[in-house]
Amino acid sequence: MNNLPAKVASAARWSVLNTVVVRIGNFATGVILARYFLSPYDFGLYAVGAVMLAVLLSANEMGVSLAIVRWEGDVRRFAPTVLTLSTASSLLLYVALWVCAPWAASALGSPAAIDVLRVLCLTVVIDGIACVPAGLLTREFRQGARMIIDLLIFVVSTGVTMALAVAGFGAMSFAWGAVAGNMVGLIATAVAAPGMLRFGWHREIAKRLLRFGLPLAGASLLVLAMVNVDSLVVGAALGPAALGFYQIASNMAGWPVRTISEAARRVSFAGFSRVAEGGQSMADGYTRALGVLMSVAVPACVLLGTLAEPLIRAVYGEQWTPAAAALRFLAALGLIRVAYELTYDCLVAAGHRKLLMGVQAIWLATLVPVLILMVHPFGIAGVASGHVLVGVLVVIPIFGWALARAGIAPRAIARQVGRPFLGGIAVALTGWLVFHVVGRGLLGLAVAGIASLVVYVPFILPLLRSTRPSRPPEPEPVLAVAEQVVG
Repeated sequence: MNNLPAKVASAARWSVLNTVVVRIGNFATGVILARYFLSPYDFGLYAVGAVMLAVLLSANEMGVSLAIVRWEGDVRRFAPTVLTLSTASSLLLYVALWVCAPWAASALGSPAAIDVLRVLCLTVVIDGIACVPAGLLTREFRQGARMIIDLLIFVVSTGVTMALAVAGFGAMSFAWGAVAGNMVGLIATAVAAPGMLRFGWHREIAKRLLRFGLPLAGASLLVLAMVNVDSLVVGAALGPAALGFYQIASNMAGWPVRTISEAARRVSFAGFSRVAEGGQSMADGYTRALGVLMSVAVPACVLLGTLAEPLIRAVYGEQWTPAAAALRFLAALGLIRVAYELTYDCLVAAGHRKLLMGVQAIWLATLVPVLILMVHPFGIAGVASGHVLVGVLVVIPIFGWALARAGIAPRAIARQVGRPFLGGIAVALTGWLVFHVVGRGLLGLAVAGIASLVVYVPFILPLLRSTRPSRPPEPEPVLAVAEQVVG
């Protein structure tokens, strides 16, 4: 445990750099494709496949791969059984998807997406195999290797996607690009973690893995259902073109959120797990990490919501401006998701998996009827705003209760997030005012963004200073995760 904080901090630095670079590349690729090669209809067909893929990936290895990260002892003793379970379950899921693809595509309002589903979801099988060596890299905080692998995946998938889009393959460009990139990632991960792709079977280990993993897989499935049910509702009720607009809004709203959350989550689960094992203060580490993450997420999300339409027009072009109706609300939802994902890792590491599943089930059961009620009268804006409504009135209170059960007081959380949210109000007012005074072009957007950040900094400086330890000892592992996000 002596060098754990240094390992977490180093891994977090690599993770932040990796996530930012790949996200910038993916975002730029999406902009080029949307502006010059693909229509909202094409994006909608791909979104159908992406939603189905996300749902399958949440359960494809039954949660057993997390044992590679979490379990103590010699990882190579139980890794072969993990690989056998994850590969077998992934293959079964893909066969089921192949058979059900026509029904699934029709149910989502996009019968033309059958081939996209069948090709794109090949990555489920690839992921089921790659999760074991990838888990070892996470366990050992080898985020430098992960960055190289992710860059290889990005280069290959982007190259294939762009080439096929130029050739007129439409939504299938994304599907074949994803398969090519993931195959390269599998090979690179196997090279970085040699000896981890060995199949084996041990009955008692398999039983323990399933007892450990199935609750996590169920929780992940609920998470993905909550994250993607809005796209399912939009596709089924409004068709692929509307889903294309919603997908663009979701992508834009998710860019800062994913950058922050993915960078943190690559080390947060392992970090929380080590904190739990070492008997350190989970409550203090969680609240301080949440405060730092919120400090970074608030200005990005607030500016996206405040300047939604001019941002979409400037980035994607005039034909995509209907997406602004959803972006205004999805940007606010992003803040809830940043907090949720950190909370998820904290509760799992602390051993509250059943409690977490109960909370997620309540969330989903509330969300589905709200979205269905709001989609027809209000379109994509109604779906996005329904998500936020449930988040504020249901999700935040019940997660506050769950955290309190885990020994993390709501008052301590409020102290950490209070300053960022007050600063967010100042950011919204400043951004809106400056943009309308300076002008509606790129210059107005740039000046509004800079002015908003200048106004925001005084709100969070005291918070960021308070997260720095006042004594020489190294910071807590969990806090090191969050601190690296802001450098």
